[in-house]
Amino acid sequence: MMAREQHPVLDPQVPDGEGSTPRPAPVTARSRVHAALRRGRPWLVPLVVVLLLGQMAVAMVTTAVRQTPTIDEPVYVATAAQYLHEHRLRLNPEHPPLGKLVVLAGVAVADPRYDASFTGDQGATGRHLLYESGNDPWRLMLWARLPVIVLTLLFGLVAFAFAREVTGTAGGLTALTLYAFSPDVIAHGSLATLDVPAAGFVLTSVWLVWRARRRPRLCLPLAGAALGAAVATKMSALPAIPVLMLLAVVSVSRGQADRRRAMLRGLAAAAVVVVAAVAVVWAAYLAVDPRLRFTPAGPVPVVHGPLGRLVDLLPFPRAYRDGMRMQFGLEEHPWQGYLFGRLYTGSLWYYLPAALLVKTPLGLLALGLAGAVAFVAVRRLRSAAPYLMVAPVVLLAAAMCGSRDFGTRYAVFVPMFLAVAAGGVLALRCRWARAVTAVLVLWVAVGSLRTFPYYLPYSNEAFGGPAGTHRVLHDSNVDWGQDLGRLAERLRTRYRGERIWLVYKGSGVPSAYGVHACDPRAVPVGEVHGLLVVSDSAAAKARGNLAELIGGSRPVDDVGYSITIYRR
Repeated sequence: MMAREQHPVLDPQVPDGEGSTPRPAPVTARSRVHAALRRGRPWLVPLVVVLLLGQMAVAMVTTAVRQTPTIDEPVYVATAAQYLHEHRLRLNPEHPPLGKLVVLAGVAVADPRYDASFTGDQGATGRHLLYESGNDPWRLMLWARLPVIVLTLLFGLVAFAFAREVTGTAGGLTALTLYAFSPDVIAHGSLATLDVPAAGFVLTSVWLVWRARRRPRLCLPLAGAALGAAVATKMSALPAIPVLMLLAVVSVSRGQADRRRAMLRGLAAAAVVVVAAVAVVWAAYLAVDPRLRFTPAGPVPVVHGPLGRLVDLLPFPRAYRDGMRMQFGLEEHPWQGYLFGRLYTGSLWYYLPAALLVKTPLGLLALGLAGAVAFVAVRRLRSAAPYLMVAPVVLLAAAMCGSRDFGTRYAVFVPMFLAVAAGGVLALRCRWARAVTAVLVLWVAVGSLRTFPYYLPYSNEAFGGPAGTHRVLHDSNVDWGQDLGRLAERLRTRYRGERIWLVYKGSGVPSAYGVHACDPRAVPVGEVHGLLVVSDSAAAKARGNLAELIGGSRPVDDVGYSITIYRR
């Protein structure tokens, strides 16, 4: 028992082989030292956890205060307001309601004026709520973002607990540090969007199904509930269902000599996970409208063939299934992408891996991949490898099949799982493992602090940092409409009284922030003189008159690494 406390490894007993008697895990001098430190300073680890999450909270709240609405946020905030005031399933049916119910917690506190008579589409409804109903958009957006920030911090505790249980306290702190300083997690965790909540719920479900190896009756239903929360937030989490079912079978079947009994236990475990997940999805829709009335604002496309039959078979509310049909309809749209200076129509299968290579800190990439190797190579970690690797690989493969190359937010679960896997490096029997880990973790932390508060356009040092991201990526990777407020301040302080021509990519209303400008694309090129202000995503896609305008202008300033100011 003493060895179990002093050496927090994957299993308190290490098997010699299949069917053999387990032997106690070795107690090393290092584990004795760590146990002594824990007994002498029991407050040290909680203090470090609080400090790490505290700095993350400061980074996210500061970012949330300074950023104007990104492209998707007004839609989610307006949908949350409609849930609150009308209890209707009308706006944004292509995404399930749970993530917007999280946002609703903040919207309810802000208590905005809501016009139930407005009948525009979801984008127009969002702008109407923020800018045309007498509400303060800064205050409303901050309150809408705060619940997501709190949830992001809680997922940090999950990353810490998961890594600590598998690799020990040092591994847990390594995982939490990498999570807390991850620019992508901070960037999207500070927005009233759905990407981080969905990814965090997936991470939580994997952690709980891992814990089910010892406490299946408690952890399997909770794992299913967390999985259901992910699926009730974004439909892109659906591929995690068979993965979690398989992991549940593995969790309850290990150590069973009777194969028939093991099979029955595995099937029962998978059923518990699925039933709990489905129940949470239904509960999310019932929380909005107990009568499940569904009146979508737009037409629902018809999906034929195997996909259509699969959607019909799903045990979810009709609103969920129609939302899936809308998602399949969006997949048929000829979206434009931008990668490494190339503008293209359609999608590239390697877009997300390439974008992750740009947007993930190099230290996190190195430690996460080395940790994944350690989970396969180190015997006492090997049984945890499927839990840490299968879910993110399957979800990433599914995301790579999509037609919308809009950003790493579609794979924000990758840095979360990489952070947990990084703790495995400390299990390597190498003298340099701890020193190298410390150096790389410090590198990630320093890089993140230097990025503050411009987390959305972050790219790692190999691609020039935030200032160089717009040259290789676009959309939510760099410019998602978040810097309209900063632009207004810059124009007031440096360019007061000058003629402004603006090409802005975002959902914000420039005049609401004091930016009064004309569209240079609406007049002949020769009439455009003064300051030309262009969102970097628009510049990346520039063709025709806009490309001619940019080519004949001189860049003189940039705002938030997402908007460039030219002089003509």
